Amino acid sequence: MTGRLDSAQPYALGLFRIVVGLLFACHGAASLFGVLGGANGGGTVPAGTWPGWYAAVIQLVGGGLVLLGLGTRAAALVSSGSMAYAYFKVHQPGGLWPMENGGEAAAMFCWAFLLLAFTGSGALGLDRILARRTGGRQLPATDRTPAAA
Repeated sequence: MTGRLDSAQPYALGLFRIVVGLLFACHGAASLFGVLGGANGGGTVPAGTWPGWYAAVIQLVGGGLVLLGLGTRAAALVSSGSMAYAYFKVHQPGGLWPMENGGEAAAMFCWAFLLLAFTGSGALGLDRILARRTGGRQLPATDRTPAAA
């Protein structure tokens, strides 16, 4: 059983990356364009306002890159940092615990992206496809799918 779970690990990580990236990108799109419910029930964040507009751009671009598995580690690190900032500067002054201050999403995104910054994209990412086509650098052993190992 353990062998099957180990061989499925890159695919589970890839699916995790896709879902987290999609949710993050949707949050950014909602804030920037008012789609999917938008910021505060349908509105948009005014362009150039700090920190909301910049956070929304990071969410849209970072989430899209993570979703596609393109530059996953860098995009995830920037996204994790933006969510840490959001938690400590926006949410944490409202209470110590995420349940008190409404920062559950920021905390979860922060830790999910930090995990992806360390683990990489897993399977199903564009960076792997591009590396195979161009004969790019060898992936570390911990970052390979079973087919690439």
